[in-house]
Amino acid sequence: MNAKFDDFIDEKGHIRLDSGSTLVDYVQRHTRENSDELAYRYIDYSRDRDGEAQELTWEQFGHRLRAVAARLQQVTKPGDRVAVLAPQGLDYVISFFAAIHAGTISVPLFDPDEPGHTDRLHAVLGDCTPAAILTATSSAAGVRQFFRSLPAAQRPRIIAVDAIPDSVGESWVRPEIDLDDIAYLQYTSGSTRVPAGVEITHRAVGTNALQMVDSIELNENSRGVTWLPLFHDMGLLTVILPALGGKYITIMSPRAFVQRPYRWIKELAAVSDGAGTFAAAPNFAFEHAAARGLPKNGESLDLSNVIGLINGSEPVTTSSMRKFNEAFAPYGLPKTAIKPSYGMAEATLFVSSTRHSDEARVIYVDRDELNAGRVVKVDQDAENAIPQVSCGYVARSQWAAIVDPESRIEQPDDRVGEIWLHGENIGIGYWGRTDETAETFHNKLTNRLAEGSHAEGTPEDANWMRTGDYGVYIDGELFITGRVKDLVIVDGRNHYPQDLEYSAQEASTALRPGFVAAFAVPANQLPAVVFENTHSGLNYDAGDSSEQLVIVAERAPGAGKADPQPIADTVRAALSSRHGVTARDILLVPAGSIPRTSSGKIARRACKASYIEGTLRGGYTQTAFPDSVSE
Repeated sequence: MNAKFDDFIDEKGHIRLDSGSTLVDYVQRHTRENSDELAYRYIDYSRDRDGEAQELTWEQFGHRLRAVAARLQQVTKPGDRVAVLAPQGLDYVISFFAAIHAGTISVPLFDPDEPGHTDRLHAVLGDCTPAAILTATSSAAGVRQFFRSLPAAQRPRIIAVDAIPDSVGESWVRPEIDLDDIAYLQYTSGSTRVPAGVEITHRAVGTNALQMVDSIELNENSRGVTWLPLFHDMGLLTVILPALGGKYITIMSPRAFVQRPYRWIKELAAVSDGAGTFAAAPNFAFEHAAARGLPKNGESLDLSNVIGLINGSEPVTTSSMRKFNEAFAPYGLPKTAIKPSYGMAEATLFVSSTRHSDEARVIYVDRDELNAGRVVKVDQDAENAIPQVSCGYVARSQWAAIVDPESRIEQPDDRVGEIWLHGENIGIGYWGRTDETAETFHNKLTNRLAEGSHAEGTPEDANWMRTGDYGVYIDGELFITGRVKDLVIVDGRNHYPQDLEYSAQEASTALRPGFVAAFAVPANQLPAVVFENTHSGLNYDAGDSSEQLVIVAERAPGAGKADPQPIADTVRAALSSRHGVTARDILLVPAGSIPRTSSGKIARRACKASYIEGTLRGGYTQTAFPDSVSE
């Protein structure tokens, strides 16, 4: 793909797309020029432990999506939203591209049978008001039931894509679309509010896919593997990549990975085609694969061909990388394989990543200085040292400035601020939300650095997108320090929640690694049981609204019946010693209790809401992916 990639670079080294570069153009070109080559492969583990492979060549893929697109053109009009409510699989990929080929706006969602997502699905469908729903025959009855409560006139048309014969595609008419039309809506995780649909144009997705190709140096022989939900931005961009070039993508379900992570590892391994492989996954997946994804004795495994494993979507921990590298180095995994990265739905997905030839970079900084917004490097064994993992270099044709969110002034390197983004990969707004769009996507820098500005090359009046993330530049690399809204402020001091969570889980093996949530709650909103426990050190005062630290942690395997008080005392002592803060409540909950977003991140604000409501303390179990691991 490198030769093709150069075709998209202008004389200034920027990515530029021409008018014939919509997703429709890319796919139709493939179906003509590479008709016999494999496009997509899905491994179904629902009926066979070893999996059943289902494959589509570009010719077959083209026939199927044109048939579905032609059916949509019969019942929709250009610009209508078409939601995909299908199980993970090839029908999902066909549906996503077919909606775009129909000239409608694709809305990748999920099967209503997915547990724990019903409220979110109702909210999103109410927001985008789709004219039609694409699903599979196996899910059609459940989808119809989902809409039964609506008056008949308000129900969208429900279409089972696998029931449409290829011959319908003969009536397909190429839609009149251009680069700046909306291709799809990417809904945010919405852990504490109604999810927002980011408007992703053809220009944005094409640019971002090329930025990812450039950053991790994919080529025409690279093939990908994904188990991520296809409605999630990271899973979706992975299946869009083959349209721009490269080999096929192998897809499996999230459940297949969670149950047996070796399935993912095995598909990453070298095969006779000699292709380099790549994948993207959140941080917890690396820890999970290291613990449970090794081959059996006597089983061969060659991971020397792995180009890059994008580690993003949640804060990257040094422990997960170390465990993964130690587990798979004996099987040829390159030290450069793990690529800590940064991205978000509002940027289509990809913002920055570790360079292809670089190992993941970790530095150690002073905790107190970092909490005060400054970076001071220290030795790893220094008393107040905490690790910070680099998310590498910002992608070509994308700009990330570190900004004081109040004054909107760009901050110098080594100073923490909010990350603001600019580039043609950025979404153009939130569907139907004028005020939120202006607040997030239409921001101006009031002052740039005179020297070393990371906004250099952008127009003076450029619009910048506020990410809501804190970050800092160190030696030209971008480090993410935390979410602005997740910052825990106790006694006037700032604490990053992931730092508190790491200290808590390191203090006791009774806590499940990666399943700890730290947040602050006003003292007068703490449950009565906290004040009854003398270890909290608090007395109830209705007028006391001071923020107090709460830790919610899932019990590790084997610790389900352990007495919680000694565990809490150990964790409380560690947090007091290391951070100088008192945890007023340390609540141990069963595996699967802590809410997580669609990408698997800890949903701290949703966890806080459940904690205040009292549902967590009752042993209430959330069911959203990917909570408790079961065989």
